[in-house]
Amino acid sequence: MAWRHVKDGGTLAGAEPGSIIVQGEDLAGWGRAQQIGWDKLSPAQQWACEHVLGLEPLPAEQKPAGKVTHAEKEQRNLAAAQYRAREGHLDVPRKHKEPLVLADGSTVQIGLGLFIANSRSRRADIPAERAARLTELGIRWE
Repeated sequence: MAWRHVKDGGTLAGAEPGSIIVQGEDLAGWGRAQQIGWDKLSPAQQWACEHVLGLEPLPAEQKPAGKVTHAEKEQRNLAAAQYRAREGHLDVPRKHKEPLVLADGSTVQIGLGLFIANSRSRRADIPAERAARLTELGIRWE
């Protein structure tokens, strides 16, 4: 479909996801995904995207931020300690966002309420070490 769209005079380069829908397929979103994951494409796929569809890899500054690893998420979610120190408990509203200053000096908003609610509902699946750390912080499991 993308090839036919380009062959018929359309373009994918620079199109915002959701802006080109053909037969229910988001061609612009697909094109953006190819640009973001350029390094994962084979050389033949890169050639086809570039020479047939007019797509090029996105510059690093336009790519979305990399995914945060599970370990980094857990470290950030231990913002519970600062919440507990400030509030004296971990009865955090589900929608609460906790600001956390990272080692590089930047600040991120942690979905602390959601983290605690998810931890409680998934207790059986949480590794014992992590559950112990959360219990030490004062999380109520019920």
